[in-house]
Amino acid sequence: MNYAQLLFPDFSLILCGYLVCRYTALDRSVWEPVEGLVYYFLFPVLLFQSIVRNPLDLAATSGLIGAGLLMGVAGIALAYSVPWWPWIGRHVDAREHAGAAQVAFRFNSFIALALAERLAGGPGLALIAVLIGVSVPLYNVAAVWPMARHANTGFLRALLRNPLIIATLLGLAANLAGLRIPVWLEPTFGRIGGASLALGLMAAGAGMQLGPLGRAKALAFALLSIRHLLIPLTAFGLARLFRLDPVQTTVLLAFSALPTASSCYVLAARMGYNGPYVAGMVTLSTVLGVASLPFALGLLR
Repeated sequence: MNYAQLLFPDFSLILCGYLVCRYTALDRSVWEPVEGLVYYFLFPVLLFQSIVRNPLDLAATSGLIGAGLLMGVAGIALAYSVPWWPWIGRHVDAREHAGAAQVAFRFNSFIALALAERLAGGPGLALIAVLIGVSVPLYNVAAVWPMARHANTGFLRALLRNPLIIATLLGLAANLAGLRIPVWLEPTFGRIGGASLALGLMAAGAGMQLGPLGRAKALAFALLSIRHLLIPLTAFGLARLFRLDPVQTTVLLAFSALPTASSCYVLAARMGYNGPYVAGMVTLSTVLGVASLPFALGLLR
């Protein structure tokens, strides 16, 4: 599989947003309202649709669910532990870490869905949907917690006001209750989801400044190492521990090596953190996915 070709659309949209913001009249004054639209409406609709689309068969996939949740907990713990790492921790600014820690464990759901379908067809798509459904609440809560705690805004209040978490919980409740999006509404939801991906990635590019990456290189190195090396290795060990079948192992390893979520930038920016720094890491993570996906699916599998 050509991973560079799979990731190119995301990378090109980030680059497009960067160039449009820097070299046309569509400057930051245009993109700030776009970030609000993506964060409060487009991304929540996308999350809801992704979770409701396929029924969650919790019994048949209990091993995969267990491995996926443990992998998520391990990634979150590693991301939170960075300030205490030898040599690296002393160079990490607490506020930068609070806004950027999410980069280490969150994932690009659109690439996940496309990759699973190419790797394992319909069964792979169903399995990745299960992983997305059970992982998104955990990851979103873990992303919000350090930012809310560091900003002293109140963790519970931040959760209750976070549209991504609200959409995820509603999607899980609807899925488990057997509810589905009506057929006549599916095209509308699909187009909103497509718009969220394009505008979210372009907004990340518009907000990107590579300068902050140079000032916090240690943090970027640690978080991207977790995302693209340590989490795939953890997934490999968990696949063996849970004795997953070949299709489930393939899906778990692909899930472990995905680029980080483009919405990391939007979440950090809307909560008052260093959005350009996070956008730079989103870009680097997209590029690194070209290496981490073959590593996970080739060497580890």
